[in-house]
Amino acid sequence: MWTRSGLLAKLGASIAVPLCVGLLAACGVPDTADAGTGDAAGNPASGETTVDRVEPLEGPAPAPRLPVTATSADGVEVTVTAVDRIVPLSGSLAEIVWTLGLGENVVARDVSATFEQAADLPLVTRGHEVSAESVLSLHPDVVLVEDTTGPEEAIDRIRAAGVPLLVFETADGLPDVTARIEAVAKSLGVPEAGDALVGRTTERIGAVRAHLPDVPEAERPRVAFLYLRGSASVYLIGGAGSGAGSLIEAAGAVDAGADAGLEKDFTPITSEALAAAAPDVILVMTKGLTSVGGVDGLLEIPGIAETPAGMNRRIASIDDGVLLNYGPRTDEVLASLAEQIHGSPKEGA
Repeated sequence: MWTRSGLLAKLGASIAVPLCVGLLAACGVPDTADAGTGDAAGNPASGETTVDRVEPLEGPAPAPRLPVTATSADGVEVTVTAVDRIVPLSGSLAEIVWTLGLGENVVARDVSATFEQAADLPLVTRGHEVSAESVLSLHPDVVLVEDTTGPEEAIDRIRAAGVPLLVFETADGLPDVTARIEAVAKSLGVPEAGDALVGRTTERIGAVRAHLPDVPEAERPRVAFLYLRGSASVYLIGGAGSGAGSLIEAAGAVDAGADAGLEKDFTPITSEALAAAAPDVILVMTKGLTSVGGVDGLLEIPGIAETPAGMNRRIASIDDGVLLNYGPRTDEVLASLAEQIHGSPKEGA
């Protein structure tokens, strides 16, 4: 059985999102990318670039109030006495730490933290697994991990060395955004920065939602989330637990996989599964689309060309590293997805 946590922990992600400039601008979100238009066949344009940066809170870096004792998601009570050397072992957690204004304290990154500010930090994962030796060699004050981070032996070894290590639950939807930011901020002794970031993030998501088209429920397009890794021959369709459903629904669409009764997080793509899902739009991660040879290659996967999305070449692609993060840049993800599904923002926005 393919699960979201197991799949993403094993295969990970990288960044190259084509942000949708029109809707982002309409909502007052900074324009951080040139989306490009691709070629006449609908394949990604060669030479397209995306400025992948996080946006820290304005003003000086917050001053942590320590010590802090927090209960880790795995039930362990952890006391943090210093945050001068932080190791966040997921791109999502790294994004929150940097956006809170503590980026200068981060001393390492994992493979999924690929935003520009983190690019020069030492990598402490091998493939998509944590190297305890690499982490400990950097003498961290605190290590932040997801409940999907592994292997378990590496996590145990870091804790056995006496390093405070906090586990955070993986975010599954929009309702998790604020709680996740608050939890990270409190664990690092900067709750006020957390409140400020929650306020900014909530305001930006609200601004995006205010500009979304009001589509009657019966007319909402069906969107299927596909997880693709052509080099590994992994072709999966997301079901009820894929993590993408909350974004798809917020963007004014129907999660086609879940609606078709796919109960697993991910199911191998078959012609039957695609026929049942009958998507009007296919949502993919950017790196996944590249791995199968762009839109033309995607349409060669059995069953895809026969779907309404395949016949109309309606493919939405979102950056691997932010699509399922549910954090400070979720407003950009939602805006991008909505514009790729529905087109330009509604008139008067």
